[in-house]
Amino acid sequence: MKRQVTLTALAIALMPASALAQSVATGTVGVDGRVAPVCILGDPNPATVNLGQISAASGPRTGRVATIANRTVQLPASYCNFAGSVVTVQATALIVNDPAAPQAGFTRAVNYTATASGWSGGSSAATTAALRDGSNASASGTGATQPLPKIADIAVTLSNFTTPGDLILVAGNYSGNVVVTLGPAAVAD
Repeated sequence: MKRQVTLTALAIALMPASALAQSVATGTVGVDGRVAPVCILGDPNPATVNLGQISAASGPRTGRVATIANRTVQLPASYCNFAGSVVTVQATALIVNDPAAPQAGFTRAVNYTATASGWSGGSSAATTAALRDGSNASASGTGATQPLPKIADIAVTLSNFTTPGDLILVAGNYSGNVVVTLGPAAVAD
């Protein structure tokens, strides 16, 4: 009898695990996350554009704006991680820091065009149209909408330097700026 009990215990021990009554439970845990829409402009290279002496120093154009070669600033590895972004350029004319109204025949403003390219199919451009007293100094332009997320080097070119009426420049230090904005094409209200 002892042998039969031992054999029965051995048979139970050798039974496949599925033959024993087992309970299996499963659970599902959801994992969520999100990525905020973001645009990043690369650091401008160069960060400052120094035009140097901007009036002609000799010849028939002495005192008037000199021929200034185009200057380009790179904004490398700029990106938006969403569809529907645009580049906007806002340019402010070069103005001398002198609040006095210029005398007849003189100007305190230098106009130019700032063009951002490399983002969408076209470019974004702003051409300043400051008056000789420096008023009306800002202009802006928005390019075409980029339909997909994108990473690209954006180039900003400064060109077409002129003065109102081709007048003689008032002496002093001239400054202006270009603001490049990379963001959504339409902002929800």
